[in-house]
Amino acid sequence: MAFEKARGLLTKIQQPAVDRMSGVDPAVLSWISVLFAAACCYLLATAGRDDAGAWRLLGALVMLAIAAELDALDGAVARTHGKVSEYGDWLDHTIDRLVDLGLLIAIGVNLAWIGSTWLGWAAATLTLLGSYMGTQSQAVGLGRNYGGFSRADRLVTTFAGILVAAGQIFFDKGDLGVPATIADLTGITSINGLSAILIICLLGGIWTFLTRAVKARSQLLAEM
Repeated sequence: MAFEKARGLLTKIQQPAVDRMSGVDPAVLSWISVLFAAACCYLLATAGRDDAGAWRLLGALVMLAIAAELDALDGAVARTHGKVSEYGDWLDHTIDRLVDLGLLIAIGVNLAWIGSTWLGWAAATLTLLGSYMGTQSQAVGLGRNYGGFSRADRLVTTFAGILVAAGQIFFDKGDLGVPATIADLTGITSINGLSAILIICLLGGIWTFLTRAVKARSQLLAEM
């Protein structure tokens, strides 16, 4: 939830541009954001650990920043100009989930950075489960449950991890080692900027799922 508070500041900064976008269809912004997110996923999946890989990582950072800004703009435009619709809400949330999963899986299949192939799939699965628990709370009449490790938290974690990975290349820094016991149990032998994203999102997904599940359970039992 920490980075969700920054949304108010972002809204104020982008509002002048939003005010001039009365003729823009929010759904178009949503679909364009997918293109930039897909480009980001490709760059993350194919970035090596050489200088070219570092520039691919920085390119991925730019693509992700543009995708995130477009994702923020579509909702702002819809609210400001009276274009809010159930279709728009459905489309926005669907694209959010696809991008969330795509980013984690793209990182997870990059064997130059990730030694344990299960890590990306596990992080994606737990992220999806955390999001599901929030929407399921809404489905049973409890309202949207936003507790836990939010999408904004994941985005900031991803930005930071990509920067760290690029810095490792530019400054010739190696990965951090892990204790042998953990390596034997998980197959994770070292931690770098990209693998840290997966580990944090995996743990964040578990925390989010449990936090939202406990809250929903308490609310439902209180209504009985």
